[in-house]
Amino acid sequence: MKKTNLMIFLMMMLVMAGAGCSSDETEMKAQAGGEVELTVSAAVSLQDALNDIKKSFEKENANVEVHYNFGASGALQQQISQGAPVDLFFSAAEDKFDKLVEEDLIEEKNGIDLVGNDLVLVVPKDSKKEIGSLEDLTKAAKISIGTPESVPAGQYAKQTLENMNLFKEIENRLVYAKDVRQVLTYVETGNVDAGLVYKTDALNSSKVEIIAAAQGDLHDPIIYPVGMINNLDHAKEAKLFYDYLQTEASMKIFEKYGFKNLK
Repeated sequence: MKKTNLMIFLMMMLVMAGAGCSSDETEMKAQAGGEVELTVSAAVSLQDALNDIKKSFEKENANVEVHYNFGASGALQQQISQGAPVDLFFSAAEDKFDKLVEEDLIEEKNGIDLVGNDLVLVVPKDSKKEIGSLEDLTKAAKISIGTPESVPAGQYAKQTLENMNLFKEIENRLVYAKDVRQVLTYVETGNVDAGLVYKTDALNSSKVEIIAAAQGDLHDPIIYPVGMINNLDHAKEAKLFYDYLQTEASMKIFEKYGFKNLK
């Protein structure tokens, strides 16, 4: 019995010693500038370009790992306002970004309007519907746009349709989506006859055809601001990634995916 108790005691001591070593090693790694994880909340339309940028950034900065939280800009802005642990916010709309500036969650000096985009009308490849312009949306049975309250692309789409005096006429045929990628999916699968999405998303799909681009004066400018959240745990690394997004190499990647360089 005594031997059993002694063995249990020795095993407990070994486990505690191991845990102590592990804790010490973790602390030493942190003090030595070990791996840092950054969280970037970004508009889903940036997904392809940002994934490419992440690869090149992490090759050059082995101690920093970037994690993305993609979604509709309005939903992401609300998450950050409610305290979600985020290091950078990359929005598809200025008003969502400005909301965080107003709430003192982002300092204006720590943000920049980085890229721009266009809004386009798309239909399924080989569509039999006679839709050759935005005006022809009256011929469609179902049209998809992002939910205007939370999806900037949907907001721009609604503005466009209203300014063309089309919105009321086709409102009962609109299918709202949680983000611009979902709109694209609805069109790709033929669940709707047409959709309004960003040019960058349309260019990267082989299943849709771009019919027309909305004129710039029909909606607010499509501008993507990016900025660092205040009071960061890893401000140095966040600034490193923020600056990297503005490098020539990153801007070439954005341009490759169809974004406009606003620098």
